[in-house]
Amino acid sequence: MAQAVETRGIIYGVSGPAVVAKGLKGARMHTICYVGGRGLLGEVIRIEDEFATIQVYEDTTGLRLGEEVVSYSEPLMVTLGPGLLSGVFDGIQRPLKRVRELSGIFITKGLKLDSLEKERVWQFTPLKERGDTVRAGDVLGTVPEGHITHRIMVPPYMEEGVIGDIAGGEVRADEPVCTLEDGRTMGLYQRWPARKRRPFRDALPPSEPFVTGQRVFDTLFPVAEGGVAILPGGFGTGKTITEHTIARFSVSDIVIYIGCGERGNEITEVLRDFPQLKDPVTGHPLSERTVIVVNTSNMPVAAREASVFTGVTIAEYFRDMGYRVSLMADSISRWAEALREISSRLEEMPGEEGYPPYLATRLGTFFERAGKVRCLGDGERTGSVTTIGAVSPPGGDFSEPVTQAAMRFTGALWALDTELAYRRHFPAVNWHKSYSLYYYQLRRWLEEGVAPDMPELREELMTILQKEAELVEVVQIVGTEGLHDEDRLTLEIADVIKEAFLRQNVFNPKDVFATYTKQYWMLKAIFAYKRSATESLKAGGYLEKILSHPVRTKLMDMRNIDNEEIEKEGRSLVEEIEGAFTQ
Repeated sequence: MAQAVETRGIIYGVSGPAVVAKGLKGARMHTICYVGGRGLLGEVIRIEDEFATIQVYEDTTGLRLGEEVVSYSEPLMVTLGPGLLSGVFDGIQRPLKRVRELSGIFITKGLKLDSLEKERVWQFTPLKERGDTVRAGDVLGTVPEGHITHRIMVPPYMEEGVIGDIAGGEVRADEPVCTLEDGRTMGLYQRWPARKRRPFRDALPPSEPFVTGQRVFDTLFPVAEGGVAILPGGFGTGKTITEHTIARFSVSDIVIYIGCGERGNEITEVLRDFPQLKDPVTGHPLSERTVIVVNTSNMPVAAREASVFTGVTIAEYFRDMGYRVSLMADSISRWAEALREISSRLEEMPGEEGYPPYLATRLGTFFERAGKVRCLGDGERTGSVTTIGAVSPPGGDFSEPVTQAAMRFTGALWALDTELAYRRHFPAVNWHKSYSLYYYQLRRWLEEGVAPDMPELREELMTILQKEAELVEVVQIVGTEGLHDEDRLTLEIADVIKEAFLRQNVFNPKDVFATYTKQYWMLKAIFAYKRSATESLKAGGYLEKILSHPVRTKLMDMRNIDNEEIEKEGRSLVEEIEGAFTQ
């Protein structure tokens, strides 16, 4: 990396988190500064003549005109290496556990800490030997971190070289583990600019689903591995609990959770629950594969803007190891509010609802860092970052600027509905407003990986839900008794779909996660019931007798069947349904 160049100036003006410095000749855009006597961390965001505007990531209360500002040519950097997992960091990657030990429950202004413990000793197992030629992205060796294998890679900015010496065994984090013949060294840690996308060899098309275990998402509105989905919803619709559930049960190797501008009690719940929750695959605590970036609503607003870039840089780092990473950003609206506040301090021309005109552009730089890629370096490693962003539109109005801007860059919209939430239907996803642009790209995988008729079952389900919406409007005029028996049966089938399939109980261990196999057999049984009931009705059967048959109750109880037992139980139930209505 380039050597930092120091430039000095003085404070000329202060407006909230925006500080104007005079005399910073040679300062560069998006490079870090230390402001005032306490050295508050900031970043240059505007340069005009001899004046530079700096957004400060800490509380600026007490700053005085004339205090010194020191600028460096280095951008805001993220430290990457062993020790990230199980870590809890603020928006500028200060470890909050260490912060509490030094300053108590509130962060002292100007507090400077190493993001990762340099004195910690790790067990390094080399995979390269002296004389090997290495280039950017090659794996030098591994370090065990909990049950995760942390791959130590050649940094992307390193040019090709030949290994002169490589360590093995116990290594301190601040010691070099590899020395090239030309004298360059590499350690366990590397640093990367937060706002710069990490390079990769090739981008891969979306071909496999990101399995969440939530039936309404996986079947109706799937998101591809490496894709982007947004989760907009009003207050109380379950955005946070949905993201927590996906973080725990989704089929991913690493979870990055960004608490951006959320209430402190919600973040407290995350910090308390994640170490106690067990990973359903490995049985280890969920926190062992989780990195949490926290910037609560009472923390400095500028750091909120930086927190999402800190989180996505960490996600890309684990992606480059060949892992599947799920990134949860809660909430994008709070991040956009930070942009709006900083923009107003700069007296920029406001856009819609006061947000800056570049809201969509800045949002795109974050969302477009998701993706599935072929990694740099030796071997054929593939990794992915799948981003799930919660959006909090005021009053549940999806036409507001943040939701509309986010929809430009996302392939799936999971729209949460206040009315469904009030009816205790969770996940409270409105199936009429939601959509997925990934579905047709994943259709082949569903046919080959689940069952050849899985797409047809999904499309039939959507047809019934649409038909039910039309019939509800008719019922409001003529009542249920005014409908034909076929239409009343359609309403009953739609009710079974909503209650037995789309609704899930996060507190039921057998229902909280559904494999694609379970989802398939639940649909298979539901439509066997629909088909047999329709045939019986056409043959002269009474609707009331059909609907009161015990097999309907068994359909509603399919959610309580284990994933391992579902195929056997599903086949048996389908046979029972067909036999019952034949009689």
